[in-house]
Amino acid sequence: MMEPFTRDESADIAPLQEPVHSYPVLCPWEMGEAVADLQELLCAHGYEVRVDQDFGWKTEAAVRAFQADSGLRIDGVVGSQTWYVLTKMVKPGARSLRLGHRGMDVYELQGLLQVMGFNLRRSGYFDPATEEAVKQFQRSHHLRDDGIVHPITWTLLRAGQPIDPPSAPRRKWFKSIPRRSR
Repeated sequence: MMEPFTRDESADIAPLQEPVHSYPVLCPWEMGEAVADLQELLCAHGYEVRVDQDFGWKTEAAVRAFQADSGLRIDGVVGSQTWYVLTKMVKPGARSLRLGHRGMDVYELQGLLQVMGFNLRRSGYFDPATEEAVKQFQRSHHLRDDGIVHPITWTLLRAGQPIDPPSAPRRKWFKSIPRRSR
């Protein structure tokens, strides 16, 4: 059952000021869950990479393109600045959310859950309290209560408004050629 909504002053903190958990620095050819998180974020930003936990050459190329498009230092290494921009700029609904994720999309999710009456901290970090609120929301809407925010859960949270697909990244290396007037 939903907890009654009460005003929580800690919920008014600015999103993503100080992350609760930090991501590791990732270099090409690493493998693991953090690489999968990176690949999911790159996909959410419109870069076509396979989520396979392998920081191979395609993921490195996507990281370099993201860094170039975002005005970051282009080195192919995913450090704190790249993680920050990846999580800060991700649009709600562009990826499925689960325990451990963080970003503006998680912050938006927590705000929607607060509006629905759940009492939880709006931090931008998908913590166990957020997971439990998602499960309760899913149960109340007769969805599979796995605590993962899939597109159907996003749509219901947004009162039936569909989520926008991630926009394709702008390619800065294509310059328009000015036309000469005759």
